[in-house]
Amino acid sequence: MTPIPVPHIAVIVVAAGSGTRLGAGAPKALVGLDAHSVLRHALRGVFAAPESQVVVVAPPGHEGTVQTELREEAGPRFDLTSVVTGGSTRQESVAAGIAALWADVDTVLVHDAARALTPPEVFARVIAALEDAPAVLPVLPVVDTIKRVADGEVVGPVDRAELGAAQTPQGFRRDVLETAYRTATHEFTDDAALVGAAGHRVVTVEGSPRAFKITTAVDLDRARALVAAVPATGERPPAAAPRVGVGTDVHAFGGDGALWLAGLEWPGERALSGHSDGDAAAHAIVDALLSAAGLGDIGTHFGTGRPEFAGAHAEVFLAHTAALVAAAGWRIGNVSVQLQALRPIFAPRRAEAEAALSAALGGAPVSVAATTTDGLGFTGRGEGVAATAVALLLPA
Repeated sequence: MTPIPVPHIAVIVVAAGSGTRLGAGAPKALVGLDAHSVLRHALRGVFAAPESQVVVVAPPGHEGTVQTELREEAGPRFDLTSVVTGGSTRQESVAAGIAALWADVDTVLVHDAARALTPPEVFARVIAALEDAPAVLPVLPVVDTIKRVADGEVVGPVDRAELGAAQTPQGFRRDVLETAYRTATHEFTDDAALVGAAGHRVVTVEGSPRAFKITTAVDLDRARALVAAVPATGERPPAAAPRVGVGTDVHAFGGDGALWLAGLEWPGERALSGHSDGDAAAHAIVDALLSAAGLGDIGTHFGTGRPEFAGAHAEVFLAHTAALVAAAGWRIGNVSVQLQALRPIFAPRRAEAEAALSAALGGAPVSVAATTTDGLGFTGRGEGVAATAVALLLPA
């Protein structure tokens, strides 16, 4: 058997974060995006890049799981990989990765597993730039208007032409990175800042919008939508045909405050109970859209583990769902929802409700119908509201 050449490039994949802000109940790198974890998706970008030694820095206590993920993704390149245990800070974790580098390595890339969808071309740009620079940072231009703020007041503008949003992988000559770590006296937010503070020049290359960092539950939603739109093969699945989804929702009367239904407030009516405002019509629409797009259900994205949606009204749910659907490569054709309830008397406000729901979905047409059940069942007894929605999605 011909021995595998020892590479001169190494990639340290930092996967030791606890993911507290993500709130997923597991280390961030081991949370699922689809059938595979954040880490597996990050490793796909790593192994699609030029052949390298790969060192994965694992969360303490999860080294075995990380080893399994690494073995399954690396395939025949598994002999070029290793797993080390991370520290209590990012800097300690990267230092553990540096300590595991082979002697022949002279170029080191440090990559956050949380930037799981970083394309291979970003790795290639960083490696190419290292031929003429000691340190390389991929960046995206800042497009938002930035202000300096103090004590809740704007104190001045910031010239965004001078700003760039830092991403990973960040690349370094090995001797530069090792010396900077050896002499560091405090914590830095990333390795480029540490190396820059040590007096070395850091050049930039173009990053990628897909290289965003998965930090919050909203970021995780965005990543899942992108993975659903463009799977690991990199090829968009056939999408010539429209897709249809069905959603249902039921809420009982008995909540606090006013009734919210079909995106409208109904003064004088009993409120529905629920984690948010109990708007059965809006929630049925959410389920129909997510179902059509293959993005799970309302519990996946808006469950009780998402406190930011507690008490939220229809426009919040629908706008967030529309963004997920768009990120997955779909546009909303139309939505139809039917309510079953004795109250409120819906007909006088039908047009108003349709307009509100349509606006929340970015202008997609919405039709609403309402009926009773002739005294049958819990809706017929006036105990609550049921809703069924059908959504049509078209390829974007």
